[in-house]
Amino acid sequence: MKRPISMLGAALVAGAALGAGGAWAQQVEQYVPLLTYRTGPYAPSGIPAANGMVDYFKLVNLRGGVNGVRLLVEECETGYDTARSVECYERMKTKNGGAVLIQPWSTGATFAISEKADADKIPVLTLGYGRGDAANGKVFKWVFPLAGNYQLGEDVIVQAIGAREGGLDKLAGKKIAVAYHDSAYGKETLPLLRKRAAMHGFQLIEVPLTPPGLEQKSAWLQIRRDRPDYIILRGYGVMTPTALKEAQSIGFARNRIYGSWWAGSEADTRDLGDNAKGYNAVALQGSANYDAKVIKDILAQLYDKRQGTAGNRDEVGEVLYVRGLMAALFTVEAIRTAQEHFKKAGQRVTGEEVRWALENLNITQQRIDELGFNAILRPIRTSCADHMGSYVARISTWDGKRWGISSDWMEANRALVDEVDNESSARYAKEHNITPRTCNE
Repeated sequence: MKRPISMLGAALVAGAALGAGGAWAQQVEQYVPLLTYRTGPYAPSGIPAANGMVDYFKLVNLRGGVNGVRLLVEECETGYDTARSVECYERMKTKNGGAVLIQPWSTGATFAISEKADADKIPVLTLGYGRGDAANGKVFKWVFPLAGNYQLGEDVIVQAIGAREGGLDKLAGKKIAVAYHDSAYGKETLPLLRKRAAMHGFQLIEVPLTPPGLEQKSAWLQIRRDRPDYIILRGYGVMTPTALKEAQSIGFARNRIYGSWWAGSEADTRDLGDNAKGYNAVALQGSANYDAKVIKDILAQLYDKRQGTAGNRDEVGEVLYVRGLMAALFTVEAIRTAQEHFKKAGQRVTGEEVRWALENLNITQQRIDELGFNAILRPIRTSCADHMGSYVARISTWDGKRWGISSDWMEANRALVDEVDNESSARYAKEHNITPRTCNE
């Protein structure tokens, strides 16, 4: 099922921003296909992320587009299914002048679509999911895990636990369990955690959780038996609230559990309320934010005029809604950067030009403030070798009603994160007969 939203965007902009019914008719359009999942078992997470993306594109169109180019946005429903995601991609990649960027919004789909990126000349943007080793731009020329990958997030969690104990050296002799979604997503950070365990002398207890995660009794019996000091929870969808309920049933303190950034949203904790109070999760740059200027602008310019995408305006500012905003912002800034570098203001850009832009992004603090993303983002700067652009994250905590940031910005151990990513990308390069690029930086 496809869900076109471009006509709504066109009517909205023509009526509200340009003041002329046919003003968009002569305007150049840039096609932006969206792979979204508003149905299926992961819909509670997919819906707010999709709404955040769509609302930001509406806001940009309201303001005249990207250097005068209107964004023609269309959703394709994937149900978080890899085969359907690839089908959507294949159907949409050549429509309306062609896709110039794709966001798969699942790790499985990222693995599949990334294999096609080089031939199709369409860059793949993955915001906190997908292939973490794609941070190595020497191997993955067309894939960009902007703002952070799983390794970064997990390393910051270990640092947060260490800080809580009084220093990483105090982790010696401790037990840390990692309860993980038994999939590529869940397993990806095991190499980094094993290295951290060896570095600091803590025991790593690996506990796989079978997706979708409604049945976890045996896993939590193991946790009760092994008595870890902390748990890192790499869940997604129903797996996360189920795990928190099981933790409660065995008396494990929720404030000693640290989730990944896909296990730390309102969809995971809202129904649990105070029973999840104190539960922590690493935040992909921003967590819930109701005060940023971009949030206030969306409420005033879209929701006050009944033109917002979400059914409930209270969703605006929630964790995954904000993540959708970030994903849309990176899309827009990549298109803008490509226009300006290739002197194509007011014109469509190509996938190859957007790939260059993603590899040369420089989103400064001044630009972040101009865009209204204050307190959500830190500066992002990519390069030929670094397709991630940032090594920082924060910890967020559920207070029983809302998520909120509970730590300062923390920088992951770059050497360790890069070591894990480079080892993985080297294996990928060997398996696929890829000669890594030389980056002159």
